Amino acid sequence: MAPDGHNPHGSGRGSTRREARELALRMLFQLDVGKQPLDEVIEAALAQSHLEGRNRAFAEDTVRGAWARREDIDARLTALATDWAPDRQAAVDRNILRLGAYELLFLPDSPVAAVVNEAVELAKKYSTAESGRFVNGVLGALARQPRGAPPQEV
Repeated sequence: MAPDGHNPHGSGRGSTRREARELALRMLFQLDVGKQPLDEVIEAALAQSHLEGRNRAFAEDTVRGAWARREDIDARLTALATDWAPDRQAAVDRNILRLGAYELLFLPDSPVAAVVNEAVELAKKYSTAESGRFVNGVLGALARQPRGAPPQEV
C-alpha cells in the first residue's frame, strides 16, 4: 500500500471498500468538528480522492445517510453505551460509531462482521486500542439486536 492509501497492486478497481470507509470517516469527522456544509465537505473530499465507481458512491452515500440520520443513530448508540453519550466520546470515535451504525442499520447488504471489523480497524488506526475495544462492544451489541427493534441497554 502506498503512503497515500492507494493500493497500486490492488484489484484494478482503483480503490477498496476500506478506503471508501476511511474517506467517509474523514468527511463525517470534518462535518462534526469543522461545522462545514455537507455538500462542500463531500465535494472537496471526493475531488482529492482517487476513489472510483461503486466505492466513490458508497463513500458519498454513506456520509449523506449517516449525517442525515445522526440524531437517530446517536440515540441508539447512547442506549447501548449509557456511560458514554456521543457528546462525551472523542470526535473520531463518535464518527466511527456513526459510520458503522449507519451500515448496520440502513445497509442490509453490508456484511455485519466486515462492518464491525472495519470500524474496529479505523478506531485502532485513528484513535486508540481502547477505542477499538469500545467500538467493537457497542457495534457488536447493535448488530445482535433485531433490525427495527428499539435499542437495549448493555
